[in-house]
Amino acid sequence: MTTTTNAPASTLSPPAARAPGRRRTTSRDSARAAFNSRVLTWLAMGIFLFLYLPIIILVIYSFSGGNNVGVWTGFSTRWYAELLSDRALISAFRVSLWVALWSTLISTVLGTLAAMALERYRFFGRLPFDTVLYLPIIIPDIVMALSTLLFFVTFAVPLSRYTILVTHVAFNVAFVAVVVRARLAEMDASLEEAAADLGANAWTTFRRVTMPILMPGIVSGALLAFTLSLDDFVITFFVAGPGSTTLPVRVYSMIKFGVTPEVNAISTLMLVGSTVLVVISLLLQRK
Repeated sequence: MTTTTNAPASTLSPPAARAPGRRRTTSRDSARAAFNSRVLTWLAMGIFLFLYLPIIILVIYSFSGGNNVGVWTGFSTRWYAELLSDRALISAFRVSLWVALWSTLISTVLGTLAAMALERYRFFGRLPFDTVLYLPIIIPDIVMALSTLLFFVTFAVPLSRYTILVTHVAFNVAFVAVVVRARLAEMDASLEEAAADLGANAWTTFRRVTMPILMPGIVSGALLAFTLSLDDFVITFFVAGPGSTTLPVRVYSMIKFGVTPEVNAISTLMLVGSTVLVVISLLLQRK
């Protein structure tokens, strides 16, 4: 006699039994994703408003014609015209421009050479050199400022625009090396090998192949160094001497003695200049 055993329905058709559970899980995941999307969207908007709303207000009030920094009295470019007649500000801007240009030139050359040495060659002490090179990016500005000031005081170096220049080169080299090294890591080494196979020597290969490929990264690193040097305050404040006041230090001194809408105008111009340089630097890195 044959005995037939009836199996449970769940055993016979497990997909059908699990279908309602899957639908509930899918609906919960969709609701959670929608909730997270809304929360993250509003959170991002709040963060951006917190960061950039004060800057927008500063730019708007820089075009106010009144004497009060926080009162809108009508659109005017009065305070931008005042900047042209302020000799102290013009002198500070010249010092800042001089330091930024020379520090950018020197740090771009040194940073590019350092990037090529670290990326292409293996030598004794490479790891310690790599670590020391990137220290200015990691350590706080106040530590960098105090260490450089102590160095100048120990060797009895008088503080001047040249001490500012040396200090700016010291931290700009690291930023240039990072940008150029990233560009160099993406470069196809077979291009240089092909140039060598065609009879080009090392200098010709570097000038005709390597340099054009690295040029967007070099220019991007130079613009980044120029922006950092032009906007630096903390380190410059410690190593600046008499007659070597830069624009950020001058703006700080103006705030101590009273805030006028002229400070808004200066800050707006510095903001626009820095933003343009950073945008150009980012665009060049994408090429």
